Amino acid sequence: MAVQPIRLFGDPILRRRAIEVDHFDKELRTLVRDLTDTMLDAPGAGLAAPQIGVGLRVFTWHVDDQVGHLVNPVLELSEETQDGPEGCLSLPELTYDCLRAMSVVATGFDMYGEPVRIEGSELLARALQHETDHLDGILFIDKLDPEARKAAMKEIREAEWFGLEQPAVKVSPHPTNGFGF
Repeated sequence: MAVQPIRLFGDPILRRRAIEVDHFDKELRTLVRDLTDTMLDAPGAGLAAPQIGVGLRVFTWHVDDQVGHLVNPVLELSEETQDGPEGCLSLPELTYDCLRAMSVVATGFDMYGEPVRIEGSELLARALQHETDHLDGILFIDKLDPEARKAAMKEIREAEWFGLEQPAVKVSPHPTNGFGF
């Protein structure tokens, strides 16, 4: 169990689709523990394996004092939507309102290969969608309207951390309000 450096915007792994997990072994359990430790240390509401440089379809979340993980997630999204603040540990200090489904049913597996079903709304739904997007190489800024995305990209280009090969810090500068995914 170890806190890992979080990959920042610009790292190519954040734009690749992660591959399905097909071995539920000791290495996967170590990955889940590392993701959890890193997410809690940051702190964030979620963390996907590509954010620590691992191209597997695994993520963790921490919402409303509940910590969990999901392997090979599949989401069913509600038609009802929510628009609210979202941030990302791979985009430090960046928060923008992002449109998401209000509720979600997520299915997949736990680290032992047992089937899992999670139903969530509001912040949990937002976290599950955000982390699953990471597994598809999608960042929350990709979901912003054109004007907000332009502003976000300007803010990113001006950020001290932009262009660094390694994260400057392991601790997220996001407030601990649950919006840093």
